[in-house]
Amino acid sequence: MNLLQQVEREILTARKRETVDVRPGDTVRVHVRIVEGSKSRIQIFEGTCIRIKRGGPRTTFTVRKMASGVGVERIFPATCPNVERIEITARHKVRRAKLHFLRGRTGKAARLKPIRDFVPIVALAEETSKRKRRGKKRRQAARDA
Repeated sequence: MNLLQQVEREILTARKRETVDVRPGDTVRVHVRIVEGSKSRIQIFEGTCIRIKRGGPRTTFTVRKMASGVGVERIFPATCPNVERIEITARHKVRRAKLHFLRGRTGKAARLKPIRDFVPIVALAEETSKRKRRGKKRRQAARDA
């Protein structure tokens, strides 16, 4: 085993976030920590996952959204500590691993067929306190009841 593999194994064991099953065609909300000077804030980037590049701790996924009629793509490392949370809000039926054809489409032509029985998934960073998670579960249980 070479040095790179040893370092990757250490990174995977020290990962703060549980793995999330992001697939091409998913509509995701990525909560990213933005640092401006001495202040930091969370910015949400919501769009369609058009590609996933697997590679252990070097895994990245590309999210595309439309902002004021202009397509914006952003590549996120899956193990990045600046990514606070990844929410999968919808899953769509796709027949390709890379959805680069969506770049040339706008409006109704860029629609994907949704999977109806999908339940949203949230992957939190481990830094989130258990108290916050419990409160969220209680609110969710009260909403369902």
